[in-house]
Amino acid sequence: MVSVKVKVARVHSDSKMPTKGSEYAAGWDLYSLEDTEVPFRKSVKLRTGIHVEIPEGFEGQVRARSSLGSKGLILPHSIGTIDADYRGELFVLMTWIGEGDSYLVNAGERIAQIVITPVPKVFFEEVDILDLGKTVRGDGGFGSTGKF
Repeated sequence: MVSVKVKVARVHSDSKMPTKGSEYAAGWDLYSLEDTEVPFRKSVKLRTGIHVEIPEGFEGQVRARSSLGSKGLILPHSIGTIDADYRGELFVLMTWIGEGDSYLVNAGERIAQIVITPVPKVFFEEVDILDLGKTVRGDGGFGSTGKF
């Protein structure tokens, strides 16, 4: 198992350090710094009050909490990426699609989770043609898997 140290700077006395819900949890909970109303079908950036220093070769993936998603508070972009060279405050973009005109996020509420994952060095090579014979799927897309 690889250990990764992520440095965290709290920029407000009320901001909370990320925490894990259980020993084997993949993600670390992120907390709202302040009370924030999220209007219906609007996206709002929620403050966490923390900055992180993710090591080179890794990224932070900000993911929704299933408990909030089941109520209708979602991340509109599914997963947010925090790059290793970003040093600003972490915000969580949330959209309310549940019942009612808005959702009130309370200060100190768990709003998302961050998962730290490795990012391989990737190089793109331009070619004239791809070898479609090495895959059963070939060039089928948009629901084509399993329909051969």
